[in-house]
Amino acid sequence: LGEARKFDPTFKGPIHNRGCTDVFCCILFILAILGYFAVGILAWSQGDPRKVIYPTDSRGQFCGQAGTPLEKKPLLFYFNILKCASPLTLLEFQCPTTQLCVESCPTKHMTLLKAYLNKGEQEYYKQFCKEGVDFSKMSAPEILRDGLCPSMLMSSKPFTRRCLPALSTMKGGVVVVGNETIFDNGEGEKVNATDFLDASKKSNVVVEARQVAMRIFEDYTVSWYWILIGLVIAMVVSLIFIILLRYLAGIMIWVMIVMVILVIGYGIFHCAMEYRSLKGEPGSDVTIRDLGLQTDFSVYLQIRQTWLAFMIILSIVEVVVILLLIFLRKRVLIAIALIKEASRAVGHVMSSLFYPLLTFALLALVIAYWAITAVFLSTSNEQVYKVFNTTECDYSRNTCNPETFNTTNITAQCPDAECLFAFYGGETYYHKYLILFQFYNVFLFFWCANFVTALGQVTLAGAFASYYWAFKKPDDIPANPICSSLGRALRYHTGSLAFGSLILSLVQVIRVLLEYLDQKLKDVMISCFCLKCCFWCLEKFIKFLNRNAYIMVAIYGKSFCTSARDAFFLLMRNIIRVAVLDKVTDFLLFLGKLLIVGIVGICSFFFFSGRIKAVEQTAPSLNYYWVPILTVVVGSYLIAHGFFSVYAMCVDTLFLCFLEDLERNDGTAERPYFMSQNLLTILKKSNEDQAKTVD
Repeated sequence: LGEARKFDPTFKGPIHNRGCTDVFCCILFILAILGYFAVGILAWSQGDPRKVIYPTDSRGQFCGQAGTPLEKKPLLFYFNILKCASPLTLLEFQCPTTQLCVESCPTKHMTLLKAYLNKGEQEYYKQFCKEGVDFSKMSAPEILRDGLCPSMLMSSKPFTRRCLPALSTMKGGVVVVGNETIFDNGEGEKVNATDFLDASKKSNVVVEARQVAMRIFEDYTVSWYWILIGLVIAMVVSLIFIILLRYLAGIMIWVMIVMVILVIGYGIFHCAMEYRSLKGEPGSDVTIRDLGLQTDFSVYLQIRQTWLAFMIILSIVEVVVILLLIFLRKRVLIAIALIKEASRAVGHVMSSLFYPLLTFALLALVIAYWAITAVFLSTSNEQVYKVFNTTECDYSRNTCNPETFNTTNITAQCPDAECLFAFYGGETYYHKYLILFQFYNVFLFFWCANFVTALGQVTLAGAFASYYWAFKKPDDIPANPICSSLGRALRYHTGSLAFGSLILSLVQVIRVLLEYLDQKLKDVMISCFCLKCCFWCLEKFIKFLNRNAYIMVAIYGKSFCTSARDAFFLLMRNIIRVAVLDKVTDFLLFLGKLLIVGIVGICSFFFFSGRIKAVEQTAPSLNYYWVPILTVVVGSYLIAHGFFSVYAMCVDTLFLCFLEDLERNDGTAERPYFMSQNLLTILKKSNEDQAKTVD
């Protein structure tokens, strides 16, 4: 698997005299970025984000948009909400009924005939009719024939700026709208309240989901500053942990291992105590399946089966952690030595801890550009009007012009036909190739995001390689290793970074397409599942290979393919060490993240659940106390991952340098090892000069 590295007396770490690599990929990436800017400019000139923010009426006008006649009418009202249950809605993404912008939703049930006969109700009813309706000059049948007013109104509530029936459920599962179950539709027919469920897109579920969403939003409004405090604490704990690793790496890692075991053990104990305390309580023996989906998640904590499931899961995790530590105890010592060396490297290159901030800022910029461009692309279509009718008609769903529609023969052949706004589209070349622009936007998003990640990996690898190959540490470490490594990466290896990130992006885009096909083609679910598994494995392998290839690029300044080959062969020549040492260090670093998340998560649990008597009055009153807890836990993991990603890159770089050191050198005075004395002792090796000094 390739030739082992030969001794080179001139090699002193990352090569400074290097040339540009993968120039073609560099040019291709620059052209792709310029094309990405062109697509963005084109989308920004054609798009209109208001289409996402504001609903549109039957004429395509925006409801509630400032500076327009509809500024004070922010809500969309449907003349006949029952027509929204038609399959035509799914085909055209448009409800085949007249839609009107209104100031407020109707609050009571009323028919057109009732309003027509009662002059006191006419003004109220007219606000839900088209402009120009005159009850004194037209009869009720004429108003309905011309489609100027809805045949009835019903009690409604605004949801996503649309007036939907105010559905609710009484005891016994009876569906009501405004305490009524049967309605007169204004055309002599009776309508049951359950008929509005499908038309409102199962609004009983929507109402419950809206209630949950509102409660979660309320929890965030009263606890956001405590969440920020929890995230700051997570950042401080992570920083303290990194600093302690610098001086007490061995002790900290063993303490960390013991603490993780104790934290998981406490979780098992707590679940067992809760399970025991619920014994004999009314309703505690109900199963999760019998309970079903509940919007109040605290209900699940009142049944014994929930705590039993938590206890089993934590017990399995505890056993797996202990068994791994027992069987890999010898390799853990070498892994600890690598982490100690990484601690020293990070200590001498402290600026590396702040580099993830640059990566985060660049990724945020890439995500923002992609999201904005996607919104403008999706809203850059023109208004398309089509013929909608309730009976059979040859002109159904044909395009039409609302200004000249009444002068055509369509109304004669289809009396109930209407020319309504259908969707946004177009017939120009831009609109025909709009799907390609969307695909290009997604592909460049992956490419740019992977490039930013690759740039961070090469920069950190170059800095830490400079530390390892400095024979006299810290005297031989170059000044500003992070800045020097970043400069080399951008000046010489933009093409190599673009090449590696391009390969990874192609695989990721294929995975996205497979996910899309899996959602659309349910009949080929098994084949799609197999393909998704294969490409998931391929993506993981490419990420692993790219990471090590970037380390070689940072050290030797060669092209991506050459660096990937050298890294792969080097790892294969040391496959046992790779399979054990590298993964053990990853596992130990993962335990560190787990410990930080566990400490912050447990503290937030006791605080937000009111279990701490001293701060019980300080804790905010919440609907779901798991909302801020889950937010703090996820945020803590991301913060800890940001700090430990530097450590992980440092360990991977030192590990490859360590393997190269073993192949290049033999410990003689002419070819001394560059590794630390601790690693030499564990491997039972030594340098001759050091051995003579000891003698």
